[in-house]
Order: sequence, then structure tokens, then C-alpha cells
Amino acid sequence: MKLSVEFPSVAYREGPEAVIRLARAIEEIGYDQLDVFDHVLMGYPTDDRPAPMYPAEMPILEALMTLSYAAAVTSRIGLGTEVLVLPQRQPVLVAKQISTLDTLSSGRVRLGIGVGWQASEFDALEEDFSDRGRRMDEAIHLMRAYWSDSRIDFAGEYYTSTAMAMEPKPPQGGELPIWIGGTSRRALRRVGELGEGWMAPAIVDPTQAAAQVQHIHRAAENAGRDPTCIGLQQMLVVPPQDTSGKAFYSDMDMVAARAAAVREMGFEWGAVNATAIFQADARSVDAIIDRLADIHRVIHRETA
Repeated sequence: MKLSVEFPSVAYREGPEAVIRLARAIEEIGYDQLDVFDHVLMGYPTDDRPAPMYPAEMPILEALMTLSYAAAVTSRIGLGTEVLVLPQRQPVLVAKQISTLDTLSSGRVRLGIGVGWQASEFDALEEDFSDRGRRMDEAIHLMRAYWSDSRIDFAGEYYTSTAMAMEPKPPQGGELPIWIGGTSRRALRRVGELGEGWMAPAIVDPTQAAAQVQHIHRAAENAGRDPTCIGLQQMLVVPPQDTSGKAFYSDMDMVAARAAAVREMGFEWGAVNATAIFQADARSVDAIIDRLADIHRVIHRETA
């Protein structure tokens, strides 16, 4: 099983050198991918909107800036987002940012994207929440054009580029992998039609997982694509909401059993949430590094 680590923004509290130390350690331990969680903002509850799923004061480093910092101090590990809320960002600018990151990291980028769930964040960034799915579909085609075509002439419903160029192209070109998150029927169809992989939340029921993967594969076949080429990644556990959830990453037997279950469902990738490791009991960067080493060892022993 390949393993990604969702990088913990909380590492910044120990200073920039701690962020560097953690990024390097994740690579040295042997993880395959370093992913960064994305939100630009979190909203407070108001009279007309409920509290978000995360505290408004939650520290969140900007995803692409953090990845560029990690790229400069690593050499092998994949770099990506889990997931970038693409429709709240201007897609041509994202295409340029990702192309630059891929260039300076020697082709190590995997772009994970999703439509997002926090309407107030879209409002603050002055983007429309209601049509975000349709805009994201179009943005994927637009970004691929900028990554592959020497001259871009693109006329969509939402985005237009006339006689434009973007250089340098990313080393991976138009094949730069886009992985898509979400569990709605539209999100699953989007994976099959447009994505190189699916970033799934933690799924407990194997029957549910099988049905969702089947939906992706049908969409791929209907789009004339090979469904076996679509990668599958699943979070090992949901972000902890209670004491039981926070205990997960402190119990290596539980971690090993869960990784085996995820692999049994057909997922070749597992995602480890390092912020949840911090919440469990590893309250420093050094403690997070030690726990990540333990997790990597037990998962590879269990799934070898």
C-alpha cells in the first residue's frame, strides 16, 4: 500500500525550521506523498449560518505556498493537495502555480481538488458557491489546455482565453495527475470522466465502497476511458470529533487493522492525517515524526 501524509499546519507553531524538519522526515521515513489540506479561511457561526465543521481559529497554512516550501527541502516524495478547493480560485492562476511547482520539484506534483462545502468562504473570496461543480469541470479542461497547448484558445461557459500562452509547461505536461475528492454521485462521475484518481473519505462499509468505485468505473467506461487506470485513495479515519476518534493514531494495532481493511476494499493508497496524530497525543513535531515512523512501519508490515 502506498501512503500519503496530510501535512499538519500546526507544525508552524514551532517555527519554520520545524516545518522543514517534518517535511524532510516524512520523506526519509519512506512515505510516498506529502499532501496539504486547503482552506483559505474559516467562518464563525452567525445568525444565518451554522458553525463550520472546524473551529474558525483553526490554523491553516496556504496549501500551495506550503508545498513550495516543502519542495525546496525534499527530492523524492510526491507533493499535492488533499484537496484544493478549486472553484474558489481563479483556474488560470492555479494552472500557473501548479505548473511552476511541478517545474521546480522536477515533476512531483499531484493535484487533488474538490468543490468545497463552506459557502461563507466562497463569499469572502467573491466566488459563486451555487455553480461551483460546473465551474470546476470546466476549470479542469482549461488547466489541462494551459499545461499542454502552445497556444490556448478556450471558450467556455465560465472561462475564456483567447490566443494566450503559458510557459514553462510542467514536466508532466497535460498528464499532470488530477485526483478528485467527494462522494456525491456527481463527484464520483467527475472522477470517472476527468480524474486520474479518487480521494475518498474514510469508508467503513465495504459494500458502500464497492458501489462508489463501481459508479466511478461506469462513468469512466461511458467516457471512453480505462477504469483500471484510475487510482484509489482512502483516508484511514475521519478527522477526530471525540475522545474515541482522537485515540485512533495512538493504537498501532487499530491503525494496522484499518489499513488492511482499506486495502481489502481495493484502495492502493491510504492517507494518514498528521493533524489527527497531533490531536491524539503527539503534541510536538518530534513526537509527530516518531508516530509517523511507527505508523509507516506497522502499515507496511500489515499490508506487505
